[in-house]
Amino acid sequence: MKKAIFVIIILLSTCFTGFSGGADAVVASAFANHKSNIQAQGCGQIIKILADDNNGSRHQRFIIKLVSGQTLLIVHNIDVATRVASIKVGDSIEFSGEYEWNPQGGVIHWTHHDPQGKHT
Repeated sequence: MKKAIFVIIILLSTCFTGFSGGADAVVASAFANHKSNIQAQGCGQIIKILADDNNGSRHQRFIIKLVSGQTLLIVHNIDVATRVASIKVGDSIEFSGEYEWNPQGGVIHWTHHDPQGKHT
């Protein structure tokens, strides 16, 4: 099987053992200050799996809750990267991507490699 390149990794238990504290601070600061285009990584618990967004580039979508209680919408481009398989509500997941502010807590996108090699 060809090795897939994507950054989102399902974790068994490390997400809520202190790993995400620094990431929570970065995301909390960006949220409080209405900042976007911030590279962020961390982990959270999946609290809702949404239908794929099939308008334009297709995106797998789900909502996670950070240790701080803040929620984030993860939008993972499945036209560029492999779908994150077998996820379910309650799973812990690690993410790395670009934070975009919104009033609900924010969005993480660019969770995949950049085919043009210009984005982190």
